[in-house]
Amino acid sequence: MFATPDESFQPSPDGPDGCPLPGIVASFTPRLAELAFEPGFVAAVDQHVAMLRELLYAQGPELTPRPLDRAELADYALGFLDALAEIGWREPVGYDYAVLRLTAICWLVREQGLLEV
Repeated sequence: MFATPDESFQPSPDGPDGCPLPGIVASFTPRLAELAFEPGFVAAVDQHVAMLRELLYAQGPELTPRPLDRAELADYALGFLDALAEIGWREPVGYDYAVLRLTAICWLVREQGLLEV
């Protein structure tokens, strides 16, 4: 699972197929509750969601949205977690860029129903 501030960070693919999305959702769903009380957190997560949508959804010269592909988001998340592991990232008590990005991934997974089989 993901680290608390006292532990070292170790990414763990929780899905049987090595998919990191179940672990991200399990770890960062509690952060979604903060959206109700932290307007700054809401705005920051929304920006990360928009960046992820642009990165993963956009296609063609019109940048027409297409359905989010679970495999593409999982690949992105796995690469992001690998980068965090390389730098020895630890989840802070508050939030930083990584927490915002992981919370945005969690929100997208839940919003798009990407864990439902």
